[in-house]
This record gives sequence, structure tokens and C-alpha cells, in this order.
Amino acid sequence: MSPKSIMDNVLDASGFVALSAVVPDILQEIRYHSTFNFVGARIDGYDEPVALMTREAAIALRSASDEAISRGYRIKIYDSYRPRRAVRHFERWLTDAEDLRMKPIFYPEMEKSRLIEEEFIARYSGHCRGSTLDCTLVEMSSGRDADMGGPFDFFSERSYSAYTGDLTRLQRANRALLREIMLNNGFRGIQSEWWHFTLMNEPYPNMYFDFPVSLASLECGRKYEK
Repeated sequence: MSPKSIMDNVLDASGFVALSAVVPDILQEIRYHSTFNFVGARIDGYDEPVALMTREAAIALRSASDEAISRGYRIKIYDSYRPRRAVRHFERWLTDAEDLRMKPIFYPEMEKSRLIEEEFIARYSGHCRGSTLDCTLVEMSSGRDADMGGPFDFFSERSYSAYTGDLTRLQRANRALLREIMLNNGFRGIQSEWWHFTLMNEPYPNMYFDFPVSLASLECGRKYEK
């Protein structure tokens, strides 16, 4: 998509909701509000550890959550709506060749300079459109994350959706189950990340939002509905 065809840095949050209000069974571990992420610092724009999404995506995710629960799992969210200022933070981090503090954890096999080329970081992220999320499954019986054969935001071929390599039968089955649940409920995946899904009929395909991740942003957005 050409930058000329998009609406960038949109601040209108009126079409967004807090996931916890629509999908009360969802679990949240918002990594970019913490320092445990590939940058090693809280990311710009993540003012609160809350998951926000477009209303349409949240409703579809509620259906996915219901299916997951019926199969003995809960969905856990690592990231959902991501403001444009967060992507700019990623871009600044990429230019700092000496900042490799999180390399052993998140990209031990890859040069930092290749993360955009390998499609692990996007200059125009689908997350900024509000209908994309990063997620995994949690076993209800044990309370543990399902074993996916690799962690969230692990920048390696091992994270590819189609990767089998040395994955165990259980790890392959868990990835397939997550994908099946999400696709059954109106989402599509991508090749480079097993955890990444976007609503098929996203309401804002050409809009990239930049309001902060916070409940206060939703309160401010209500003025657009009047």
C-alpha cells in the first residue's frame, strides 16, 4: 500500500473498545507496556497495560474466545492495537546498532538490521489499524501457556506459521489449534509469525491510528460519536 493512499496518525478512538469489556474471559499480558520485549524498554504510546481493538474485531474475538473455552483453552493477548508512535519507537531502536541487550532472548539467530526485511517489524503495522492481535492459548486445566515450540516475538524462522522443523507433535498441534480457532472466527494469519492474526473484514483498512493505549483514549474518543 502506498503511503499516499492511507490516513496516518489518526487520533479518533470512537470505533475502539477495551477488550476486557467485550471479551471478559480474555487474558492479557501486554508486553510493550513492560520492559520484557525485544527493545528492552516500555514502548512509546503504551500508557496502560490494556488491550484495545476495533469494536468489530473485539466481537469476532469474543466468538474465538468462546470456541477456545469449549476446547479447554483461554486466549491470551500479548498485543492488539498499537499506536503509530510505537512503530516509530521501533524504527529508532533499529538505528541503534549498539543496543543489543535483548538479542539473546528475542533474536539470537538474526542480525538486528534484517528485522524489517524479514517482516518481523513493519513500518506500517497492521496493529495500527486496530483489528490485529498477537495471541496464544492457555490450558485451562493447568493454567499454563500451550507449548508452541517458541515464544512470542522470537524473531526466527522457527516462528513461521508453516515451520515444522524440530517441533514436537504437541507443539505442531497447539499451533494448528490456535490457527484453526482464529480462522474459524473471521481472522487470517501471516507467514512469519504464528501468533499474529488480523480480522478479515477489518473496518479501517487504510487508517493508521496514533492515540495512546489507555482507557482514557476511549473516553476522549466518545466526543466523535456525538
